[in-house]
Order: sequence, then C-alpha cells, then structure tokens
Amino acid sequence: MTTTTPDTEAVRAEAPRPRKWRPTDENGRRMRVWELALRYVLLLAVLALMIGPFLWQLSTSLKGPHENIFSSPPKFLPSDPTLHNYERVADTIPVWDYAFNSLKVAAANVVTNCVGAALAGYALARLRYRGRKAATLVFILAMLVPVEGIIIAQFTTMRDLGLNNTLVGVLLPGCVSALNVLLMRNAFLNVPYEIEEAAFVDGANVWQRFFRIALPAVKGTLAVVAIFAFMGAWDDFLWPLIVLSDPDKFTLTIGLNYLHGTFANDERLVAAGTVIAVLPLIVLFACLQRYFFRGVGEGAVKG
Repeated sequence: MTTTTPDTEAVRAEAPRPRKWRPTDENGRRMRVWELALRYVLLLAVLALMIGPFLWQLSTSLKGPHENIFSSPPKFLPSDPTLHNYERVADTIPVWDYAFNSLKVAAANVVTNCVGAALAGYALARLRYRGRKAATLVFILAMLVPVEGIIIAQFTTMRDLGLNNTLVGVLLPGCVSALNVLLMRNAFLNVPYEIEEAAFVDGANVWQRFFRIALPAVKGTLAVVAIFAFMGAWDDFLWPLIVLSDPDKFTLTIGLNYLHGTFANDERLVAAGTVIAVLPLIVLFACLQRYFFRGVGEGAVKG
C-alpha cells in the first residue's frame, strides 16, 4: 500500500493543469467558436467556387457516351469511368503537336521574363542613374494600356519584321511583362541595402552583387514571375489566333477551338481537351509552390 505524505500532496497541488485549447487568430488573440466556424465555411465556399468547375470538367471527361451528363440532379461521379474521350481528342486534332508548340512558347516566355524582369527590376531598385523614376513610371503606365488597344500595332510590327506566322512572333510581344518588372523591383527593394554595401566594400562589382546577393534573396518572387509568365503564354488565345495562320504552328488554345462543332458540341470531348490544357499549369504550380508562398517574406535576412 502506498502512502501519501504532505510533501507529495503539495507537489500534486502545484502541478500545472493541462490548458484547455482555445482558438486564436493570426495575432494570437482569442477567437469565438462561431467566428472560427464562419471562417472555415467561407474558405470552403471559396474552395468550391475555385475547384468546383475544374472537378466538374474532369468528371465530364471521364463519363462514357451512354451516360447522361445533363441529368437532374446532376451526378458528380461517373458510373463507368473511361479514358476514351482523351483518345478521341488525340484522334480529332493533333493535340500533342499543339501542346508542344504551346510548351515551346511558354518555356521561352518564362526564361525571357525571369531574365528580363530580374535585370530591369534590379536596375530600377538598386542602380543610381538619371531618369530612374521616369523609367519606373513608364512601366506603371504600360500596365494601364489594354492589350486590345495596341494589338494592331503589334501585328504590323511583327509583319514588318517578317515574324508573322512564327512562334517567335507569338513570343516577342510578351517576352518581358511590365507587371513582372515591377514585382521584381519591389522584391529587390525589400533586400537590406546594407548587405550590398558590405559586398561593395569588399570589392564586389554590380554583377557579383546581383548574382550572389540580390538574386538568391528573391527566389520567391522569381517563382511568381515564372508562374505568371507560363500561365500568360499557355492560356493566350487572341494574339496567337491573329499572328498564326499555319495549322502546324497552332498553339493548344487555338487547336482546342476545333473541338467545337458548328451546330453541336460534344461536351465530353471539350471537357477532355480542357483537362489536357490545365494539367501543365497544375504541375508547374505544384513544383514551385514552396517558392511561391515564400515570396511574401522576400528580403528577410537569414541568421
């Protein structure tokens, strides 16, 4: 039989009781349960609005020809999933050739935007020269000009350069985006200037400071620029439709337009083509998401 002494009872009395879990917000303040529940309800509603259409297209692309896709109430899960619709897309149009053309344009657009926006953003943020503020204002004003307002001038420029009906002509107008330049400029401004000053004292030139100090500190924003550039080139429809006339050079967005019939549409076929077009964007974001979300804290000094 164990006996308790006054000392052990005092220790038990002084032992801290387990704290009851209480929800808190991002600032550490307590939240009421209904406030937390309301946040989750709103998040789930936004998630349904964002993911719902894609999941419905995916479900439609997996449904067979004998399954009613317009049933009421609608059936989300296909009763007999099949990949035959994807085979039909490849039989109807040369979808993989179109996808390869889009991939070439998108990959080149990522390279040109990352390189050009990084160089221009660093020049606007760090270099000292006359007219720097005016150059920044020009990039801001360029964002205010709608693409439709200058698309005729772009077309005549490509025609004068002999780049009509070429993938280079598709790439050239968007090879460096004004938005990406301003994103990189703001990222470089958040990098502590004292670090570059110390490197300058140690004898580092401007290229060494750019490649070894500034550029590694803005990887998150560079990933954002890469995602924006890839999405912009991959999803572009109007400009490739205007500048391209050879079916062998069509991009995927133009090629998928041939899945629509004149008098009737096969919704399963269109849905399968849509899923094929969206998958590369999902893969790209999955590969770069860790850098994408890290872009919020760009410029922090590592200990």
